[in-house]
Amino acid sequence: MRIGMLVDTYQHLSGVTNHVGLTKQHLEKLGHEVFVFTFGNTKNSKENENIFYSPALPLGKSGYNFSIRYTQQSKNLLQTMDVLHLHHPFLSGQLALLYSKRKETPLIFTSHTRYDIYTQAHLPFLPDGTGEKISKAYFSSFSQKMNLIIAPSLGAKRFLEHIGVPSHIIKHIPNGIDLTPFMNINQPIPRHELGFTEEDVVFVYAGRVSTVKNLSLLLNAFSGMAQNEPRGKLLLVGDGPEMKDIKAQVRYMKLEKKVCFTGLVPYQQIPRYLASANIFVTASTSEIHPLSVIEAQAAGLPVLGITSPGIEDIVEPEETGLLTLDKDLPTFTNNMLRLARDEDTRQKMSIQARKRSQRYSIERTTKLLLKEYQTVIAKNNLS
Repeated sequence: MRIGMLVDTYQHLSGVTNHVGLTKQHLEKLGHEVFVFTFGNTKNSKENENIFYSPALPLGKSGYNFSIRYTQQSKNLLQTMDVLHLHHPFLSGQLALLYSKRKETPLIFTSHTRYDIYTQAHLPFLPDGTGEKISKAYFSSFSQKMNLIIAPSLGAKRFLEHIGVPSHIIKHIPNGIDLTPFMNINQPIPRHELGFTEEDVVFVYAGRVSTVKNLSLLLNAFSGMAQNEPRGKLLLVGDGPEMKDIKAQVRYMKLEKKVCFTGLVPYQQIPRYLASANIFVTASTSEIHPLSVIEAQAAGLPVLGITSPGIEDIVEPEETGLLTLDKDLPTFTNNMLRLARDEDTRQKMSIQARKRSQRYSIERTTKLLLKEYQTVIAKNNLS
């Protein structure tokens, strides 16, 4: 089978790009040809690995690009695919619709993002509810042109139905991860390199440093916890457009000695940073299927998070972590303090977290995805 993966960005590190790369690798292990079509510097194309870049204009420091076309080489290759799998609905999505017409190539879209929340976060001057209205208007039309839409979580499926996507074309398939590097970590990052001691209780966040990740709330909760538990430390792994503001908030709160910023680190090193921590923490409410949370569970970390569709589908309260209602700073702070002080609960949650992560193995999810590819292609050939 020849499978085309279409993404707006690929070189930029994110949950989506990690997922696409890992799925490509495992589909190829099963004997299939997988091609990635994306945008950026065409010098980054790797024809021997079937990764093709088309020229584009970078959108600031976001890691994303803008373009209105693929190269002729990419256009020609797109015509030879058995199925096209879209991972972004706007740029890649619209071009896929254009270039799939001639051969009527079946189209599959995975909804990785809550675009309503992203719209409100990046355009805060818009009236409340505008993001949802835009999502409804766009996806009600876009979904009609898809053969299948994949929801990585049940929360994502419910939201898609809410904005008018027909239930019969939605399939719930989790995004998988390679659990092995996270479950077998031989060399954690030494704590002294991070400015921590072995007695410290380390909270870790791994991901993009951006507005929608709600890191300001996380820092406020951490500050309150640290005032009552001097062993509490925070490790922030990653980078992003809000890094300057977050560092300024840390300085304002006088938390410089308690917070360590790693900056952007290679994905292969993430397990080592997780293994240096005791608890994973996130305040994001915009997640569809947060791979970073699954990775943390595979590494045996309890998870502290906010009750929201993507998070509550993965974290079982009192079993694998603790959840807090959005904007409930006192409870979020108390939950951090509770886990910082209760080692027995952390150990029990660690065991359960590892067990729960097994359902998200890339081997399992790739087989589920492949089955849907085969079904969609067969139906398309009959029509």
